[in-house]
Amino acid sequence: MINMYDIIVVGGGHAGCEASHIAAVLGCKTLLVTANINNIADMPCNPSIGGTAKGIIVREIDALGGLMGIIADKSHFQIKMLNNGKGPAVRSLRAQADKITYPKNMLKALRDTKNLTIIEGMVENLIVKENTVQGIVLANGEEILSKAVILTTGTYLKGNILIGDENNPGGPHGEKRSNHLSDNLKKLGLTIQRLKTGTPPRIKKSSIDFSKMKPETGDDKYYTFSFDTEPLYKINEQQKCFLIYTTPKTHEIIKANLNKSAMYGGYVTGIGPRYCPSIEDKIVRFADKEKHQLFLEPESIYYDEWYIQGFSTSMPRDIQEQMVHSLPGLEKAVITKYAYAIEYDAIDPLEMRPSLENKIIANLFTAGQINGTSGYEEAAGQGLIAGINAHHKLNNLEPLILKRNESYIGVLIDDLVTKGTVEPYRMLTSRAEFRLLLRHDNADLRLRKIGYEHGTIDKERYQKLENKLKDINNLKEILKNTNLSLNDKNKELFIKNNLEVPTFSISLYQLLKRPEINIDFLKNFLDLNYKEEVLEEVEIEIKYEGYIAKSYKEVERMLKLEEKLIPEDINYQDITNLASEARQKLEKIRPKSIGQAARISGVNPSDLSILSVYLKKKYSK
Repeated sequence: MINMYDIIVVGGGHAGCEASHIAAVLGCKTLLVTANINNIADMPCNPSIGGTAKGIIVREIDALGGLMGIIADKSHFQIKMLNNGKGPAVRSLRAQADKITYPKNMLKALRDTKNLTIIEGMVENLIVKENTVQGIVLANGEEILSKAVILTTGTYLKGNILIGDENNPGGPHGEKRSNHLSDNLKKLGLTIQRLKTGTPPRIKKSSIDFSKMKPETGDDKYYTFSFDTEPLYKINEQQKCFLIYTTPKTHEIIKANLNKSAMYGGYVTGIGPRYCPSIEDKIVRFADKEKHQLFLEPESIYYDEWYIQGFSTSMPRDIQEQMVHSLPGLEKAVITKYAYAIEYDAIDPLEMRPSLENKIIANLFTAGQINGTSGYEEAAGQGLIAGINAHHKLNNLEPLILKRNESYIGVLIDDLVTKGTVEPYRMLTSRAEFRLLLRHDNADLRLRKIGYEHGTIDKERYQKLENKLKDINNLKEILKNTNLSLNDKNKELFIKNNLEVPTFSISLYQLLKRPEINIDFLKNFLDLNYKEEVLEEVEIEIKYEGYIAKSYKEVERMLKLEEKLIPEDINYQDITNLASEARQKLEKIRPKSIGQAARISGVNPSDLSILSVYLKKKYSK
C-alpha cells in the first residue's frame, strides 16, 4: 500500500526541521525522510547558533513561529552579544550550542509535533507527472506519494569527503550520500552546480595547554534567542572558549605544502565559500597578514572534543598534525578528528521562485545548502519559508514573500532568486541595505504579526507582542511629556556622571537623544517600571529616530518599484533596444517587478527605462 502525504520533506538538517515542523503546525499531513534519525539537526561544522547577521535570522525564525531559537535557548553553554560596542544595526547574538543536547532537543520537539511522521530512508528520485511533483522514490524502490515535496538535502547530494589527495564518497561524518537524486533532478531539467565547504580538526581537551590562550567568556547579561522563553542558564556557569592566533611557523607549513591541499592540489571541483574560507585560502588571499585569529571552542559538555574555529583545511593528515602543533597551546595536541573538505551538488537558485518553489517542477520546493547557501541559520530560515509556502500552495493561498525591508530572511531569498550564486552564500549585515530597520531587538515587531496572519503564531504569543507595543508607545509618550527639572539635585547628578548639564528645560525624550545619555540614567528622574526589552527598544528608536525615518523614506522608494509588476507572460524578445545581456537575464530570472529587475546584475538603468515604457504602452489601460 502506497502512503499519501500532503508534504514530504527530504533531509533532517536545520532546513528540514523547520520545514517539516511548520508544515505540520499549519495542519498538513507531513513526512520527514532522513537518512539517519540520529543526525537530525546535526552540526557537522561548528556547533554554534547565531553570529553576525545570523543571530538576527534566528530571532526572525522565532518571530515567525520556527524552532531554532527555542531549541538554542535550551541547548547552549555560552552566549554573548556580538558587536555590543557598535550600533544596534550590527548587534547579533551568538551561542555555543551543545552538539549532543541541541539535536536531542530538536528531535523531541519534532516528535511532539502533531501531523508529523519521521522515517529513515534515502531519497533517490522524484515522482513527477505533467511537470508536477507527486512524491518520492526511496533507494529501495519504495514510492511515497504527496502533493508537495521540499528538498533540504544539505551536503548529501553526491557528497565527496576530501583530505589531501584522498577522495571518499559520503556525507558529513562519512555517512551514506545520495548517489542518484541530483542526476535525476538534472534529467527533470534542473541545473546542477558543484559547491564545497569544509571543517577544521577536532582536538582532545586533555592535550590542550589553555595557559597559552586568552579566555573568552559569555556575557554577564542574560539573553535569549526566543521571544517566548526565559533564560535557562546561569551566567557564572557558562563554559569558556579561548582565543589564539596562527604563528609564522603555521604560515610556513601551509605555504610549503599548498600543492598537497585538496583545494590547491586540484582535487576539488566545487567552489568554496568566499566568506568562510579554509586556512590555506586565508594564507594565500591575505598574504600581507602576519596572523589570523582562531577560537578554541568545546563541542559538548558530554565529551572531550574541542573545535578550532577558523582553521578549516583539506590538507593531508600528516600536514594537519604539523599545522596544529604550530599553534600556541596545541604543541602536544591530539587530533581526534581530522579536518576535511566536502563537495556536493546543488541547484541553480535562479530556477526558484521567491516562494522557494521550483520554476520547472510545480509543487517542488527547496531550502538550505541545495539552494547554494552555507550556514545552519540561513538553511533554517529558508526551511521555514518553504514549509509555509508549500502549505499555502496546496491551499490556494498567496505565498509568503518577505520583503528586503522586513527581514534578513527576505534579503537572503531575494538575493538567491534575483542574483543567484556560484559559491556558498553566507548572510552578512552588509548585504542588507535597510539593516538599521532589521535589528536584533525588533524582529518580533517586524514579523510576529505576519506570523499571526499566516497561522504560525497563536493568539497567546501575538498578545505578548501587542502588550509590548502598548508599553513601548506608553513609555515614549511619558518621556515626551516629562520635562527635566533643572534643580540643584538634578544638576548634581549630571556633574557626578561627567555629563553636560542642560542649560534649559528639556523633555526626557529629547534628553535621551544625546549620545552620552542612556535610558538607565533617566531612572534618576522617573520610575521606569518596564521590561528590559521595552526599555531597549524605546532607547534605540529615540536615539536613531532621524536615521530610521530616513531609512523608511528609502523603503518607500523601493516599494514603489516593487508595486510596478511585470506580467508573467511577458515576452522579452518583443522589447526592442534592450541590451542583449539584460534580455538574457530577464528571460532567465523573470522578475516579478521593476524593483526586482533593478537588482539583477547586468540590467542597467537604461534597460529599466525601456522596460518601463514597454509595460506602460503594452499593459496599461
